[in-house]
Amino acid sequence: MWLTKYNASGNDFLIFHTFNDMLDSKKRSEFAKKVCNRHSGVGADGLVIVMPHNKYAYKWDFYNSDGSKANMCGNASRCVAHYAYQNNLAPKKHSFLSGAGEIKVEIKDDDVVEINFGKIKILKNAIDEYEMKFALLDSGVPHLVSFIDDKMLRNKNDMMKDLREKYNANVNLAKIISKDTIHVATYERGVEDITLACGTGMAATYYIALIQNKINKIATLIPPSKEPLCFRIKNDEVYYKGKIERICDIKLFL
Repeated sequence: MWLTKYNASGNDFLIFHTFNDMLDSKKRSEFAKKVCNRHSGVGADGLVIVMPHNKYAYKWDFYNSDGSKANMCGNASRCVAHYAYQNNLAPKKHSFLSGAGEIKVEIKDDDVVEINFGKIKILKNAIDEYEMKFALLDSGVPHLVSFIDDKMLRNKNDMMKDLREKYNANVNLAKIISKDTIHVATYERGVEDITLACGTGMAATYYIALIQNKINKIATLIPPSKEPLCFRIKNDEVYYKGKIERICDIKLFL
């Protein structure tokens, strides 16, 4: 069995495709935990299984490193789009089916991929927690977002962990640098820590900042990986563009 490892803005994923739906969800979950383990496995933030679909280029089954399923992941979407194109499963511009619905993707360059998040939903505004204001949004998965003034994200892990569990949502703390730039860090479900980047978290942060007139329509978001990532809006749909890296192919002896 072959796996391909990808990196997108510090998020790493293992991807493979199959034409036979051989493993049930429980077995896939256990397999994800095993191969994503950074000590006894290959190591990754998540596992993506690419399968045929009669309407879209393909569908995916996505698992976090702890074996939990996720409907959507922005960085994994960019990686899987590149993987599908490289393996002749889809053209440069195509759509695939995720747990959150149709995801539109386009290979812009050899290592640059843009995805369309569609319309992001604001589920609740003005949530008061820890003397801070949060908004709850759905960008394929639920995200809490708050804008902070203090220096970036020191000693916030316990608070973010508590809110993650309380709202069953990812938690984003963001600092507005200018009308063109936001720094953001995301505490993610399934990883249970601040990750180097989170596409859906940045999309939620970008959208609420835009609605609150904090940034311009084209803006750069910078996660802990320090890679600048481009966001824009068109017809109320959010687009996200950045580089990906195909790291290696791995043969598993099962």
